[in-house]
Amino acid sequence: MKTAISIPDDVFAGAERLAHRTKRSRSDIYSAAVREYVARHSGDAVTEAMNSALERVGVDDAADAFVSVAARSTLERVEW
Repeated sequence: MKTAISIPDDVFAGAERLAHRTKRSRSDIYSAAVREYVARHSGDAVTEAMNSALERVGVDDAADAFVSVAARSTLERVEW
């Protein structure tokens, strides 16, 4: 698919240098960048899928307690 976008001159120049240095097309560079950005920001989709799966299979109280403790422990280690 073709599209037209506006980007700052410095971003364009950096992408041009990268494309030249890596012998890749400009389209390939931009596609890879957008693909990576989408992957990094689609955590909500993963969470929603996991929640949906857990609802379908059911979760007992012991598992809920474990998940709750594990989630708190994980959040304490993550730097936002």
